[in-house]
Amino acid sequence: MSVTAGLPAGPVAARPRATARHYVMCPPEHFAVEYSINPWMDPAAPVDAARAMRQWAELKGVYERLGHTVEVVPAEPGLPDMVFAANSATVLGGTVLGARFRASQRAAEAEHFRRWFAARGHRELVMASRTNEAEGDFAWTGEVLLAGTGFRTDPAAHAEAQEVLGVPVVSLTLTDPRYYHLDTALFVLERGPGARIAYFPDAFSPGSRRVLRRMFPDAVLATEADAACLGLNGVSDGLNVVLPAEASGLVTRLTDLGYRPIPVDISELRKSGGGPKCCTLELH
Repeated sequence: MSVTAGLPAGPVAARPRATARHYVMCPPEHFAVEYSINPWMDPAAPVDAARAMRQWAELKGVYERLGHTVEVVPAEPGLPDMVFAANSATVLGGTVLGARFRASQRAAEAEHFRRWFAARGHRELVMASRTNEAEGDFAWTGEVLLAGTGFRTDPAAHAEAQEVLGVPVVSLTLTDPRYYHLDTALFVLERGPGARIAYFPDAFSPGSRRVLRRMFPDAVLATEADAACLGLNGVSDGLNVVLPAEASGLVTRLTDLGYRPIPVDISELRKSGGGPKCCTLELH
């Protein structure tokens, strides 16, 4: 299914093209900042749970208006970060690699999501034996799985992902604690041969920056200002790019390249270090 209606005239091959996606989300019914496991989290700062729910509902509505499928996993009391569904699993070709969280506060989330996948008939379901925070640190380009490490996901989890999912994995090292997951510093704009990504170079080790330059010479490079509002915690369907509203520079750059940025307000969810992608698990 294509959701490209209304694109300006021009050669089809020269412009971004959207494809319908299948997402999994979890409502922030119990959202709160009760502990601190990343630099964004301050338990002393006030949190408006009702506003967080409105922001989440609007994000879900954006996906649905774009023609994407959204399934919802019920929230569980006592798990305030369960809204960040991207951390629950990596799903490729029907195979589910479940998460294993580093922080004890989030550990129980993995089992709730495992049960949800099992109830829907996912037979190829493997729970990680190494610390693995799923799409928080894994980004599928259509040909390789980019895999982050440095703060959360164990480097050994990269090899486990390759064995379970059967796809090549490229390891990348994060060095700035503000960008504790790969999805806070990089996202995939277009998948497949000639995939394009957007990323913030300063979030990565020197060697990882060289790898990214070699693999993605036409990548969109984000500024410090855009990264600092979690502007790279975006979700792209190949054309439409959902990202935090404050990432104005990135919005302008993507528009110039023919993408359709869709800014959203995630200010309340950002208090826990999350954004659009954190809330969105994709079933590839």
